[in-house]
Amino acid sequence: MTDLINTYLPGWSIAPLTTLAVSVAACAIALVLHYLLATLLIRMAKRTESRVDDMLLDRLVRPTRWMALALALSVALRTAPPAAGTQFVTERIFGLIVPMLFGWLALAVLRAIRDIVDFRSNIATSDNLAARRRRTRIGILVRIGTFLIIFATMCMMLLSIPSVRSVGVTLMASAGLAGLAVGAAAQPALKNLIAGIQMAFSEPIRIDDVVIIEGEWGRIEEIRLTYVIVKIWDERRLVVPVSQFLEKPFQNWTRESSALLGTAFLYVDPAADVPAIRAHLDSVVRGHPKWDGRVIGLQVTDIKPEVMELRALVSAADAGNAFDLRCDVREAMMAFIATEMAPALPRTRLIAAATRAD
Repeated sequence: MTDLINTYLPGWSIAPLTTLAVSVAACAIALVLHYLLATLLIRMAKRTESRVDDMLLDRLVRPTRWMALALALSVALRTAPPAAGTQFVTERIFGLIVPMLFGWLALAVLRAIRDIVDFRSNIATSDNLAARRRRTRIGILVRIGTFLIIFATMCMMLLSIPSVRSVGVTLMASAGLAGLAVGAAAQPALKNLIAGIQMAFSEPIRIDDVVIIEGEWGRIEEIRLTYVIVKIWDERRLVVPVSQFLEKPFQNWTRESSALLGTAFLYVDPAADVPAIRAHLDSVVRGHPKWDGRVIGLQVTDIKPEVMELRALVSAADAGNAFDLRCDVREAMMAFIATEMAPALPRTRLIAAATRAD
């Protein structure tokens, strides 16, 4: 073969053709083997009842395919080394690609873990405290892990370049002053970043928590490393820095449990029949589908010359049901008082002074 090439193609070398042929063959074998193995694993995963293996394979198939190609090329280039000039270029390319592929694989594993935790943590149920806790923690930790993996990958890619390594000592000598300058300029961002890491373990809020912050009632929709998205009841979104949840007071209605007590205030005449109103409240609440069976109560909380204040106390499984139940109780009780106990409605009394004719 070498004689034929020297005879008909003078000046050509067989080495590049050998390297190319071995590389193509190695890549083809790697793709075929990866396809067969992935197909086998996917079929085995579909036969199982759990979806965990399916989600893991969905995340890992693509990065492992490219890693198989990189491994095949590495073996091929060791078997049939290219020319000296070409070998330098291939080493630099591999120095950039291999860390990138390992970073991609690490990100895929991290996101597969998040998918599995989200799948096993159903927050659609009424008692979802443990599920919300797991989802919140894994969401924050995945974002922290993503940042660290990308940072480490970029460092490994840069360190593979000799010129970058050679100037590394010089750069690190001046990194102190540069670090102080950057730290001072990015103090708010770093503050929120550290607060986000702290929030992953202290858990003052979780996904789907009901909170009152900045005078707004809403649910925690998304927790990022530096900010939190609060979905307001009227579909607005409130963007709040993470540090605010650690430095300023706010109300968390679902910190330990989603169950809540709700109040409905009624104002009636001081002479109203409170036991009759209490009995009707009991009948209204016990038949209501949003009452959770824990608390029903009616108390006189204040008396003034014109009105008497009654507080109806009821319980519900979560904040949304508690709000609806309070509204329904208020409406039903006022309708009952207006139709069945009209004298109990608030009224203003005028006392005329008696005059004596001279």
